[in-house]
Amino acid sequence: MAKEIISDSEVRLYQEQGFVVVRHLLDSEETALLGKSARADRVLDQHSYGRADGEGGTVRLSLWNHPTDTIYGMIARCESIVGSMERLLGGEVYHYHSKMIMKDSKTGGAWTWHQDYGYWYQNGILFPWMASVSIAVDGATRENGCLQVIRGSHKMGRVDHVLTGDQAGADMERVREVLKRCELVYVELDPGDAVFFDANTLHRSDQNTSSNPRWSMICTYNAARNDPYKDSHHPRYTPLVKVPDTAIREYGQRRFAGNEQQGIWLDPNQDHSAGKVGS
Repeated sequence: MAKEIISDSEVRLYQEQGFVVVRHLLDSEETALLGKSARADRVLDQHSYGRADGEGGTVRLSLWNHPTDTIYGMIARCESIVGSMERLLGGEVYHYHSKMIMKDSKTGGAWTWHQDYGYWYQNGILFPWMASVSIAVDGATRENGCLQVIRGSHKMGRVDHVLTGDQAGADMERVREVLKRCELVYVELDPGDAVFFDANTLHRSDQNTSSNPRWSMICTYNAARNDPYKDSHHPRYTPLVKVPDTAIREYGQRRFAGNEQQGIWLDPNQDHSAGKVGS
């Protein structure tokens, strides 16, 4: 792990602008192991599904609720990332879900403007005490559809969302108005870089019209004190067991030594988020 728990200045920046970019969150070996694992993972591929973007493109992703004994689970449970989320959310957190966004060259679709809490509010979550970290598996550029965020938009609170294609998007009247007052930021990342962002930060991404893929892994956390008041397709409070940062490399190496269990980790019978359920 190239970068450990985020600093006080990074926490302040996150609170002010609704996101913070962390360079070299994963080191080069960890990033390479993650990318190699994901692209060789038949289970991940078989359980991927598409979301029409309303612009003629499709976003492909795989999503799961509970971290597992895979390299993905080691990343989601590692001390540095969980510790950073605890700092950002002010206490104990639990894993809400993770997903792999597979924006392939020339075919990867767009995400419409939205707030994540605009979705998760419907799942019985009372407060927006949630955050995600998006880790670049491939380099993310404007050309291949990197994440775009509106700086400071988390301070608007939750806005209404409506369906666009297969995606629920934020009320565009409000999006257009906030763009007159707040800065649009293209979050360009090198492999292994990451961006932590608030559940109410407005964000989107364009289609990937380039010849370069843009895969990214996103881990989402909810504050333990924000346990949903009703059941949904994502978990209520489930204690999260941290692992040392070194577990990322150990499990990645084990995967390619043939010693990591494959084939059932994303089985819908084990985790029904593996089905085509919205995030």
